Amino acid sequence: MGVSVTILASGSGGNSAVIASATTRVLVDVGLSCREIIRRLTALGQDPRSLSAILITHEHSDHIAGLRVLAKKLQIPVFMTGATHTVWARAIQDERGEAPQLEQLELFSAGKNFQVGDIAITPFTIPHDAADPVGFTFTLAGVKIGIATDLGYIPGSVRHHLRGCDVLLVESNHDLEMLRGGAYPWSVKQRVMSRVGHLSNDALAEFFTSDYDGCAAYVVLAHLSAQNNHPEIALAAAEKALSGRRTLLRNRVLLAKQSESLQPIWL
Repeated sequence: MGVSVTILASGSGGNSAVIASATTRVLVDVGLSCREIIRRLTALGQDPRSLSAILITHEHSDHIAGLRVLAKKLQIPVFMTGATHTVWARAIQDERGEAPQLEQLELFSAGKNFQVGDIAITPFTIPHDAADPVGFTFTLAGVKIGIATDLGYIPGSVRHHLRGCDVLLVESNHDLEMLRGGAYPWSVKQRVMSRVGHLSNDALAEFFTSDYDGCAAYVVLAHLSAQNNHPEIALAAAEKALSGRRTLLRNRVLLAKQSESLQPIWL
């Protein structure tokens, strides 16, 4: 078996993905319930008990909702930043003011590499309105995978980390005109469009045309808004921006879904 990327879900209703080598499997975010994570893994023929660790990007519920139950069930290490853990623990305190303990909590800091099995992991800071949000790159068996969602724009530091990726999972959250004309309150629209909000189709297209190295075999558009985007609009914007770089082996564009898992990407 080689390297695989499995996107279980992506969107405001819950996010989760599995990065796997022949011997190590890490779950990135637990935005679905424990039961749904297990159901989707099982439906793909993947044993949840084979997971080696859980990694958390930030504390928003669509990335962490099922963490407490899944971590207890699987008894595997959970990696997050100290600030993310503090905010998450405070949010789920019980009526006595006590937060449940993660039995195998591992804290990391953005910019400091760490290892899970044979997967080398680099967390990097992203601009989002959370306590200490991060994206990740994963290096395994000569393959590099990048995950960058929930970010208001793509600063130079993030662009640096995303260079050389063989699979790039990146946010294409909203169409600006749909968002501006949509039903969200203006305060929410401002938050989404801000530099600590979410990445628009246009902002991602600008990255693809200006500072993307074109290396990825697969580009996966993620975290699409159900209210303020449409898969065909996001896909068209990305494909137009990548039009000069797409080949049979490079920059094949896929759409991550909320309602169902994508079939594993094998490398």
